[in-house]
Amino acid sequence: MLPLTQADLSKVRAVFTDVDGTLTSKGLLKSSTLRAIEWLTAHRVDVVLVSGRPSGWGECWARQLPVAGVIVENGGLAYVRRRGQLHKVYAEGPQLRRSNRAALTRHVQAALKAVPGARLSMDSVATEVDLAIDYAEESTLGSRGADRLEAFLHRRGVTAVRSSVHVNCWLGRFDKRTAVESFLRREWKTTLQKNERRFVYVGDSFNDQPLFRAFPLSIGVANVKDVELEHPPKFVTRAAEGKGFGEVADAIARVRRTQRG
Repeated sequence: MLPLTQADLSKVRAVFTDVDGTLTSKGLLKSSTLRAIEWLTAHRVDVVLVSGRPSGWGECWARQLPVAGVIVENGGLAYVRRRGQLHKVYAEGPQLRRSNRAALTRHVQAALKAVPGARLSMDSVATEVDLAIDYAEESTLGSRGADRLEAFLHRRGVTAVRSSVHVNCWLGRFDKRTAVESFLRREWKTTLQKNERRFVYVGDSFNDQPLFRAFPLSIGVANVKDVELEHPPKFVTRAAEGKGFGEVADAIARVRRTQRG
């Protein structure tokens, strides 16, 4: 991973970003990070959240934060604004969602029995498409427990990939990358280019890997160095978590000042 100072941010028009461990610091969204989002938005750099968190969180973020869109449940659905109205867009149709949800619930309940101490995340009640098993938020299962959960669910054909706090589980042909690509086509009438410089992705964990691979300007906040990734980001910040995201915003701000100058 190269230092962020080597990234060419001169053409950035939007920042796609993970939330937990990327915008948050020790689980909290600090005012300094919110100011960074506000600065980007005020200077016509759109911010789109891309998270494994539930639909319920996504609606809240979309209504209350200065963001251009919110993708949640690892790509299962998105909240977008069209002509001032908030819309919910699913990755898959209602019949497939219902059947997958019923099957997923059975698989996850089996996983909870198979791994002692495993439990659903407190916010799984707000999910629509995926389910989350807590390994590092309220739970103390840790990485070994997360490994066991992932292996168990993979054997049953379930997609299971961890964020910085949960093992996210789903049935369906989507992930963060397919959701972002769909968002770009549907909402902005564009696609990711081979040498894309308009869009940045910022993240920190396993479920960010599809976008680390897809974005030439992929950036990890410094805590990504604690995670053994098969597909790491190209660039990395000096600071961790929300301060690292602020570093990205500051770097874009410096470029903008130079361009005006």
